[in-house]
Amino acid sequence: MELTLERIRHFVAVVETGSMTQAAKELGKVQSAVSTSISLLEADLNLELFDRSRRTLSLTVPGEIMLLEAKALLRQVEVLNRRAMDLSQGQSARLEISLDEALPQEPLRLLLKELAVRWPALELTIWNGTASEVMDYVSDGRSDVAFQFDRGADATSFAQSYIGAVPQAICVARTHQLASQYQVSRKELTAHRQLLIHIEGMEQTVVSPSVWRSDSFYVIADMVADSLGWAILPLNIAEYENLRNKLTQLHCQEMVLPPLPVRMLWRQGQALPPAAIWMQQRLSELLP
Repeated sequence: MELTLERIRHFVAVVETGSMTQAAKELGKVQSAVSTSISLLEADLNLELFDRSRRTLSLTVPGEIMLLEAKALLRQVEVLNRRAMDLSQGQSARLEISLDEALPQEPLRLLLKELAVRWPALELTIWNGTASEVMDYVSDGRSDVAFQFDRGADATSFAQSYIGAVPQAICVARTHQLASQYQVSRKELTAHRQLLIHIEGMEQTVVSPSVWRSDSFYVIADMVADSLGWAILPLNIAEYENLRNKLTQLHCQEMVLPPLPVRMLWRQGQALPPAAIWMQQRLSELLP
């Protein structure tokens, strides 16, 4: 396969102008050069990109999919060119990221250590906060991307990518009345205060008639450690060194606890810097 950026650009231009003749005019090429370029691209991909059985040029289904990939590739080329221009003019590459405070710390530590080696010229700013706060940092332009637990909050105004997941557990203090029981029933849990993570627009499943709420997993974990109630916590927080000796995990066969998804968010239409793309890929490998 000998894909070239020129053939990719020709393909996108033909789609956007609606004809090879018009695309050739836009590109300053002769029509035969554009036609040959498209044919070579189809041969490279082993796909028919256009339906030539009609008078009007139209994309095939594979062509529609390849168009999305081609546009994404050209956007990344633009990002690369802009970044190279900045660096050639002596400007430092910059990246601002937001991290959900509840994410596992060890994968993040390894990620940042590798980032420093791979992108030594990068000027990095890190914002930390709750899941809601890091979304706000991206929304108001303070941060380029955010890594957070997906708590089901409305993120339709963001572009997003799933990265991985972290197990959850039902936790109580070792001094709590339920701590002596390995197995508990849902009915037994309802008799005790439930401590809930709260994000505007969503909420965990309420089991107990008595609830306290916080937007911070660490605040909830501290309340659990003080025997103020039980909570469903990400396993990395339940096993945090300052908490593991204070908490115990319970098992309830009536409650299924799916892993808590982790995602990356960024503004719709924003071209991601190469360092952010690398972080997305690498963190997906580092998460347990």
